[in-house]
Amino acid sequence: MKKQRLLIRTIILLLLASALGYTLYSNFFVSKEKIVVGDLAPDFVLTDLNGEKHRLSDYRGQGVFLNFWGTWCKPCEKEMPYMENQYKIYKDQGVQILAVNVGEPVFSVSKFVEKYGLSFPVVIDKGNQVLNAYGVDPLPTTFLVDKEGKIVEIITGTLTERMVQEKMELIKP
Repeated sequence: MKKQRLLIRTIILLLLASALGYTLYSNFFVSKEKIVVGDLAPDFVLTDLNGEKHRLSDYRGQGVFLNFWGTWCKPCEKEMPYMENQYKIYKDQGVQILAVNVGEPVFSVSKFVEKYGLSFPVVIDKGNQVLNAYGVDPLPTTFLVDKEGKIVEIITGTLTERMVQEKMELIKP
């Protein structure tokens, strides 16, 4: 009985030490670039819920509303219906939405997308490489990318429907 408790305690201690090590590594050694307005948006390829790959550079010639979000993020949840409403209007005018989920399980993301009836591409950044490449903090964060692939604005925090419309108008080609 004592050996079993010792084994369980050792396993728990190892798990905690691993979590601490990972946290320290990701905070101090993983490069988090800070993207600024005027920069060329870093290219990436992420897969959506249907298994289709989306490369940011494939959207050149169109405006891209690049939104980083999580299902647990209440401000993200609030702005998703606004994004959907405006996407229906602007998708035929050359403005696309790419919603980058920050590494959550496909099941959770699919349930969220289904709940809100989202029709724009939702991709999952499984290893948070894109999140780190863009230096995203906090959620939600939206990057407005013009038809040349340059960042024209970075918005952190919740957007109202009127703001989403104004931002889409700003990047319309």
